[in-house]
Formats: sequence, structure tokens, C-alpha cells
Amino acid sequence: MFADLEVVDNPAERRYEAHAGDVLVGFSEYRQAGSRRIFVHTEVAPEYEGKGIGGRLARGALDDVRARGFTLTARCPFIAAYLEHHPEYADLVAGATRSTAPPP
Repeated sequence: MFADLEVVDNPAERRYEAHAGDVLVGFSEYRQAGSRRIFVHTEVAPEYEGKGIGGRLARGALDDVRARGFTLTARCPFIAAYLEHHPEYADLVAGATRSTAPPP
């Protein structure tokens, strides 16, 4: 579903946006502090909730944070929960201990 979903950074609005074609279906707002993105709010349009849009939006935003060499702080409960369930993004969290050792 939503094969045409695209996640883009809209720096003028300080948010990542999820578009299905020409329709804005969700966004994740952030503040920039140097090389750190602080995620403050994520929202998916009610008619698109429960369809995986939020997860794809989070993944697209976090992949962009990684590509830009930024770190992040998750003040947004949705992004924080996404990070808890996707440890592959833990290295992006500002102040996180970065280790190459496997977990015990």
C-alpha cells in the first residue's frame, strides 16, 4: 500500500513530510541545534492512520539524519517509540554510547 509514498525534508517548515502522490499524509517536525535534529512532533492524517505511514515517515527521516551525519534527540513520543523498536538507529541518538561490540 502507498507504493508511491515519498518522505522529504522541508527545511522551510522544519519538518519531514510524507507524500502519497500530491497528498500530504503525515509529517514529523524538528528543531535544528547545530548538527543535531530534535524531533518534537509527528502526525499522520486521521484517514491514513494505521496504514504504516508513521513508520515509513520515521524511517525516511532517520535515514536522512544518518545520511547528513547528524545526531538526534527524540522529544516526540512517536519517534522515541520507533527508536526503541528499531535499535539499528540507536547510534544516531545524541549522547548515545557508540560501541562496535555485540550485545551480551
